[in-house]
Amino acid sequence: MEIEKLIMTKTKKDIALTVAQDMKISQQTAKEAVQKTFDAILKGLKSDGRIELRNFGVFMVKTRPGRNARNPRTGQEFWVEEHQTVVFRPGKGMQSKVQIEKVEKKAKKTSKAAKATKSTSAKADAAVSNAQKAVSPKTAAKKPAKKAKK
Repeated sequence: MEIEKLIMTKTKKDIALTVAQDMKISQQTAKEAVQKTFDAILKGLKSDGRIELRNFGVFMVKTRPGRNARNPRTGQEFWVEEHQTVVFRPGKGMQSKVQIEKVEKKAKKTSKAAKATKSTSAKADAAVSNAQKAVSPKTAAKKPAKKAKK
């Protein structure tokens, strides 16, 4: 299965569609397989509190302590009880894949920007050159220096 296709997906249905196309199986079978995978992850989290998927990441149940919170709209303060939540820490394989894509996107942006700045930098260089010619050392020397007030 191509990871690039999965990166572009946004919903469980999209993932199932990608799996169905890549494995040449029915969408219904792929949808059931994806749902069973998510169910297995949830079952593992509930029983063990941790699921590790090599080169993908780790899902963990983490206990958040109780705290005072504030409603940003009304400013009213209230108490949030201690609760458990699921956190995800990406694995090295996922991070390297994401970083490569970020670098590729950044390179594309910078190459486009470089092309755009080549023409503008030539214009800017000409403007600076013209400005330097306008204020020549002879004209700058003729202006009297201001005396400091005592």
